[in-house]
Amino acid sequence: MTTSTILVTGVSGFIAKHCALELLAKGYRVRGTVRSAAKADAVRKTLAAHGDVAKLEFAVADLLSDDGWADAATNVHGVLHLASPFPLAQPKDADELIRPAVDGTLRVLRAATAAGAKRFVQTSSSVAIVHGHAHARTAPFTEADWTNLDGPHVTAYARSKTLAERAARDFVAAEGRSLHFSSVNPGFVLGPVLDADIGSSADLIVSCLRGKYPGCPRLSFAVVDVRDVAKAHRLALETSEPSGGRYLAVSGAAWFKDMMLPIKARLGDRAKKLPSRDLPNLAIKFIALFDPAARTIIPDLGVEMRIDNTATRKALGMEFIGIEESAPAMAESLLRLGLV
Repeated sequence: MTTSTILVTGVSGFIAKHCALELLAKGYRVRGTVRSAAKADAVRKTLAAHGDVAKLEFAVADLLSDDGWADAATNVHGVLHLASPFPLAQPKDADELIRPAVDGTLRVLRAATAAGAKRFVQTSSSVAIVHGHAHARTAPFTEADWTNLDGPHVTAYARSKTLAERAARDFVAAEGRSLHFSSVNPGFVLGPVLDADIGSSADLIVSCLRGKYPGCPRLSFAVVDVRDVAKAHRLALETSEPSGGRYLAVSGAAWFKDMMLPIKARLGDRAKKLPSRDLPNLAIKFIALFDPAARTIIPDLGVEMRIDNTATRKALGMEFIGIEESAPAMAESLLRLGLV
C-alpha cells in the first residue's frame, strides 16, 4: 500500500473526483486543486460519501495564474492533470478553451518539474485523435493517430485538447525529461455521477431524460465509463511502460441510439421521455438552427466511428465496462440525485 502524494488538478470535476476516489482507495494521499477554498468543502463531502477521505487535502490554484502551483506541487510523487474546460456548446472565441488548456498544462508541468515530481499523467481526449480526417476513412483510429488541425470541422474543444497534448509532449521532450509522462485519452464519458457538478457529458443525458430531443441523431462516437477512466489514470501513473505512453480510454464505438436503448431497458417508465428511434439528419439540421450543441455534430452525422485500442488494453492490462452498463449507470445516478 503506497503512501505517495498525488496532485489531482481540477479535483472538483466529474472525472477528477472519480480519479481521487480511485487513488484514495489504493492508499495514495491526494492533494486536489480547486480554484477557490470555498469549493473544497463540497468536494470533500461528495468524496466522503463514497470512500475514506482521511488522506485528502486541497490546494488553491487556477490554470490562468502562476499563483499557488509551486505550493500545490511540493512533495508530490506524481500529478494527474485533469483541469481543463469542457463545454457542451463551442465558444465564439476559441481562445476561451485553448488558452487555459495549453497555458494551464504548461504551467502545471513547470511546477511539477521544478518540484521534482516523478510522474505526470495528462488527461487528453479522444478528440485529440479522431477529428479532421476524411469521412471516407475506414481504418480504425488507434493511439498512434492525431487530430488533423488543418482538416474540416475541427471544433475549438478538439483544437484545445490536441494543442494541449502536443504542447505537453514537446515540453517533456525539451525540459521535462526527468518526468515519466503519459496521456489518457477518454471518449465520451458515461458512468455514475457523484454530485450535482456533473459536467457536459451528463448534461446531454439529462437533456435526453427530460425529452429535449424527439429522436436519436445518427451520430457515432467513442464511449467509456468514468470508473475505467479513473482506473486508466492510476495504471498510467504506476505503469512500468516507457515514458510517453498514450492510452486511448474507450470501451468501443457506439451510435447515439446504442446509448439510449440500455438506459430505457433498465429504467423503464423512469426513462419514458428518452429518445429511442433514429432522427432524420434533416431534423437535426433544423434543431441546430436553435441549439448550438446540435450544430456542432452536423458534420459527423452518419459517419461511423471505428476504434482499436488494443495497445492500451495490453499495456495497462485493462478490459473496459461496456455501454450496456455505463449508460444506465449514469442515468440512474442522475435520477437518484434528483438532477432530472
